[in-house]
Amino acid sequence: MADQTRSLFLNSPRATCDLARALARTLGPGDVILLSGTVGAGKTHFVRALILSLLEEPEDVPSPTYTLVQTYETKRHEIWHADLYRLTDPAEVIELGINDAFETAVCLVEWPDRLHDLAPGNALSLAFSNPAGDDTRNVTMAWSDPRWTDRVKDIADD
Repeated sequence: MADQTRSLFLNSPRATCDLARALARTLGPGDVILLSGTVGAGKTHFVRALILSLLEEPEDVPSPTYTLVQTYETKRHEIWHADLYRLTDPAEVIELGINDAFETAVCLVEWPDRLHDLAPGNALSLAFSNPAGDDTRNVTMAWSDPRWTDRVKDIADD
């Protein structure tokens, strides 16, 4: 799926937030970010920082583990934050309407393996890992759509 990859070492939770805020500035309707990694790898921390950086007024940004999807309105676009951990069938994704939001909103999807072949080919994939078991993270970005190339280069070089 991915033609290009870029790996980053994030030395603190703040570095994770900085990456999220930098990426947030580049996003628009139709952008999808697929976040994978084990429980506690930093996916929700990243998403929370990204969403908060785009909101006019700060608000609670809970993990949608039980609600499955949380939506947020910004001046520029709608944001969908989905946590698909509890899904067992790709048909449930269609029932949630996420596949339609892929075209009209910024979509942040945790546990994207649950999408199976519904995962959009133009998405940016972020794989989080925490091999040291501390506050550091490794993030591997992967993409095939050329629109991500300059965005990823610009944020990774910050």
